[in-house]
Amino acid sequence: MSENTHETKLVNFAMANNTRRKIINFLENGCKSTGEIGVITGEAVLDFHLKILQQAGLVELEEKTVKLSEYGKNFLKNKTEKGKEETADFSQAKPIEIARIRQVLPCIADSSRLRVSANMTPPLGGVLKLLEPLFTRSSYSDQKDSLIIQKGEIITTIYGNGKVSIRMIKNEDEAKEELERLKSIINEAIAKGVAPAPREKIRVDLKEVYRYLPQTNCGKCGEQGCYSFAIKLMARQVSLENCTLLKESKYASNQEHLQVLANYI
Repeated sequence: MSENTHETKLVNFAMANNTRRKIINFLENGCKSTGEIGVITGEAVLDFHLKILQQAGLVELEEKTVKLSEYGKNFLKNKTEKGKEETADFSQAKPIEIARIRQVLPCIADSSRLRVSANMTPPLGGVLKLLEPLFTRSSYSDQKDSLIIQKGEIITTIYGNGKVSIRMIKNEDEAKEELERLKSIINEAIAKGVAPAPREKIRVDLKEVYRYLPQTNCGKCGEQGCYSFAIKLMARQVSLENCTLLKESKYASNQEHLQVLANYI
């Protein structure tokens, strides 16, 4: 499979999904039957995930057997080698300090809550991605060079340049406590000098996504109803932008939660 923009997008789309990453890793030790893979995916979406992986050139299907293509083997090998390089870089990380909170404003999604900004020094830069496994609900974005962390209602974003943003905070004291917690967790990992073992991201439940949608079944998104939209969203066939009602002020909090959930899909 040649490396062109279209094919790269297909691979990125295929590997953006947690279930498809599990399939690729499962195939690392040899070909598997569709029945064995169905245990991972569930029979209902098995064909859907295999088709995407096949279109990306990562797997080959022969009757009821699935195996990694040569391209898929090279992709997995390069990914492993890259991971080893990142682990080595982690040992060079320095302990961080968090400067005083420099901005406190009402939260856009809920005016009764606050959003605060602070600075982390030195900036974590390339190490930031390696810290993702430290937090139960977290997702790293290569595009934005940011790590989003969710703890209950609190949503924290750490950027590679050192900026830290926390939303849905009750008061400034709670913000300080959360910043100290982050500092402690990160510095403890840095002191060990070894990158945390990669973990599988949390599986987002369809009902959880549906709960934050408007549930009006208005059809403006082009789907039959909000539940159908939730299914398409889980399959990455639609984006949150398609739901125009979420742009209304009364759904601001819903949209914020859905944006976080979308990072785990």
